[in-house]
Order: sequence, then structure tokens, then C-alpha cells
Amino acid sequence: MRQTLLLRSIASSIRRGRAPREPSPPLCRSFAAAADQPDRKVAILGAAGGIGQPLSLLMKLNSLVSSLSLYDIAGTPGVAADVSHINTRAEVAGYAGEDQLGKALEGSDIVIIPAGVPRKPGMTRDDLFNINAGIVKSLCTAIAKYCPNALVNMISNPVNSTVPIAAEVFKKAGTYDERKLFGVTTLDVVRAKTFYAQKAKLPVEEVDVPVVGGHAGITILPLFSQATPASNDLTDEDIKALTKRTQDGGTEVVEAKAGKGSATLSMAYAGAIFADACLKGLNGVPDIVECSFVQSSITELPFFASKVRLGKNGVEEVLGLGSLSDYEKQGLENLKPELKSSIEKGIKFAREN
Repeated sequence: MRQTLLLRSIASSIRRGRAPREPSPPLCRSFAAAADQPDRKVAILGAAGGIGQPLSLLMKLNSLVSSLSLYDIAGTPGVAADVSHINTRAEVAGYAGEDQLGKALEGSDIVIIPAGVPRKPGMTRDDLFNINAGIVKSLCTAIAKYCPNALVNMISNPVNSTVPIAAEVFKKAGTYDERKLFGVTTLDVVRAKTFYAQKAKLPVEEVDVPVVGGHAGITILPLFSQATPASNDLTDEDIKALTKRTQDGGTEVVEAKAGKGSATLSMAYAGAIFADACLKGLNGVPDIVECSFVQSSITELPFFASKVRLGKNGVEEVLGLGSLSDYEKQGLENLKPELKSSIEKGIKFAREN
């Protein structure tokens, strides 16, 4: 019984974006209402990989998921069997190989794509492009055919380019809906919250920091001037250091793992947080706001990460940047050329391949 309560606490924590705690009786009673939630199918493409496996676990713990479809080129039946033994609501199925991709996708409400190769020491996200671009193009072609109305959560790097690739694929197929394509930048937000809370000595579960721009290096712009709760103890140098650490968070993990991996666990957590927000939006929960890299008109760039309000059709509203500090204004101008180049690179690839 205690194990069941702990699992429920973890699943509930995923939906709140907070660390799990020992459950209280009211939590258990409210969790029991999960059976009244609408059926939702979530497909994970790349489910046997370093991000895909922990992401599969976390989505299995989410009571909003009724069907969990796990796909990869190999190894997925084992992952699915393993995850399926967890005593939560979602029914799990594993699919392997291109001939099973359509079945994996059919009827999906949300498709999460962590497929592709990870970063290794010395690699930039741009180095991943030639490999991951082809993978993303192929998967999105299948999405357009088998579940054209699904929300697509793009994790595969470089997100600044893979989201434009997906958009072009969907446009060519006649299925593009700008409200339903997301670049998952939630890990940048998670890192910014963690680093800010540590430096400002604040409870991390109470902290919020919007992160805008893109999802690579200097294109990642955390808006610490808008952080809540506000801290008056941080100097300009502190803010610069926090910004740099947020931008280099992926490299920090790659180097710490000494070539044996990249940010898989924290990315899986961030992916689960964002997918949960999308599920809530689909289910009509009001005022669900997360940062994401989407088609946008708040700058001159065609895609941009900022706060978006989620709803039954995906993006209900792309929110503006708000008031920026002088340092953030300069950061915004500095990131635009690199982000523009990455977007154009993705569009060019999709149109020429």
C-alpha cells in the first residue's frame, strides 16, 4: 500500500512540477479521480534511448495518460515490458522498426520526439544536425500520415533547427498547424530555476524563471529580472554568471559524464513536465503557461521561445517578452543572428531533402 501511495505522490508531483513528497490522505483521495480523466494516448519516438527510457517511466507515472506507445528502431519491446509492470493507469505497448511506426502513432494525442544521437564531448548542438535532421524529417513524415492532429513535442537537438524542419514537413503534407508544434525548451527553465534558487537561497519549488530565445548556447536567454520570488541580493555579476551557467548547462553535464553521456535524466524530467502541461491544456485545465520554442511573431524571427498559454488546440496564445533589463535586451539582440541562422538551416534542409 505504501508503495502505491509513493507512486501516486510521484505522479502527482510530475503534474505540479515539484519534487515528490510523502502523500497525505487528501492527495490520495484526489488522485483516485484520475479514472474520470479523458483517454489520452502519448507516443514516444526514441523510447529505448538515454532520454526515452526515463521519459517513458515518467509518462507511465502520469495519471493523465491512458495509453503509452513506445517506439524505437530496436529494443522497445523490452522497455515496454519493463515499464508496463508499473501499477499505474496507462496501458503500454512497444514497437520496433519502421514497419511498426504507423501503428505506434495511430490515435496519438501527443507525440514526444527524443530520437537521435546525443551530444558527445566537443560536440555542439550544430554538430548533431546532419544525423538528427534526417531522423526528424522521417519521423515527422510518418506523424503527418498517421496522427496529423497530434501535438508534437520536439526534444531532438538541435531544436532551433529540428522544429523548422518539422514545420516544413507538415506544410508539404498539408497538415501543418502552428499551434501544435513545440520545441521543448523546458530543461533551460528547469536549470534556470535550480541555479537561481541555489544562488538566491530560495526554496526551489517556489521559484519561476522564464527563459526565451532558443535552445542552444547564447540563444538561451533566462530572464532573471522577471524571476519570482525576486531577490535583491544578486549582483550584476551574479546574473551574468547564472545566465552563462544556464546557457552551458548541457555542456556541464556532457563534461561531467566524461564522454559517457549527455543530459538524459534532467531532459526526461523536463520533457515529462512539458508533456504534462500539454495534457492539461488538452483536457481544458485553464491558465496553463509554459515556455516553448514555437512559431511566433513577437520578434522578427519566425520561431522563438517564450511563454505560451496552452489549451485544447495546443497554443492558445503566445505571450510577449515583458519588461527586460538592459543586460537582457543586449542578450536578445546578440542571440538573434545565431538563432536566425539555425532556423534557416532547418528550413533549407527540409526543402532540399
